[in-house]
Order: sequence, then C-alpha cells, then structure tokens
Amino acid sequence: MSEHLPTVVTSSREISADAETIFELIADPTQQPRWDGNDNLAEAAAGQRVRGAGAVFATTLTMGAVRQNRVTEFEEGRLIAWLPSEPGQPPAGHLWRWELEPLGNGRTLVSHTYDWSALTDENRLVRARATTADRLRASLDRLAAIAESL
Repeated sequence: MSEHLPTVVTSSREISADAETIFELIADPTQQPRWDGNDNLAEAAAGQRVRGAGAVFATTLTMGAVRQNRVTEFEEGRLIAWLPSEPGQPPAGHLWRWELEPLGNGRTLVSHTYDWSALTDENRLVRARATTADRLRASLDRLAAIAESL
C-alpha cells in the first residue's frame, strides 16, 4: 500500500435542507442508490431503515453482489456509519460515515467520510484508492439535489 495515499478521505458541503430530511435519505437503504455518487448500489429491500448501532442492512451492488452493512455508529439525525461485508463474512475493514450538523434556517453541513485504513482485502485496494474526495462529493451533490427538492 502506498504511504502517499490517504486512507481516510472526507468531503463536506452545506445542503439547504434540515438534518432530519437528509438523514432519512441516508438511514433508509432503499434511498441510497438514488444518491450514490460511486454508482455502486443497485437496490436495497424495503423495511431496513436503520434505528441504531448494531443494525445490519443489506444492499445489492450494480454488479449483483450483496453486501451486509453493520452499523457501528449511530445518533438519530446526526451520525451514521457502517462496515460493509460479504454475507456471513467479517467486515473487510472499510467504513462509510455520514455526519450532519444543523446550521439553522433549514441548512445542514453534511460530511461524508470513507475510511479504508483497516482494509485487509487486497482485491478491494484498487477501488479503495479510487474512492477520492471528489467521489464522495458526487454523493453529497446528489444527496443535496434530492433533499433540496423535497
């Protein structure tokens, strides 16, 4: 692994919508393919809205593989993070985190982080390295477009 590449990347932006509206789009896996800037998510079954740490939700990737996502951090309306894995397997060591900070007047600062510092699966390193702040920003921009239209 190159020591020059950051293994934790973050992008942030202000969205003209309240934190509750934005959080609902993130915490409901059926909404995630709508705003995924990596174009990696195809679908998720209904009824998996995350309500706390320890929850597990499943998503289907565009290539057809299923990922189980274990929620490791959760604060309703403010914070959610998860570790993806193949079904029945331990997490591969990469984490997706969303943090929302209400700014008042219906505005929210949203930060999206991808942390692959503990990634152990050599097959995922190329994709991890390609997940840059610009890719995270694409998800933020799509999320903003949806949230601001509601």
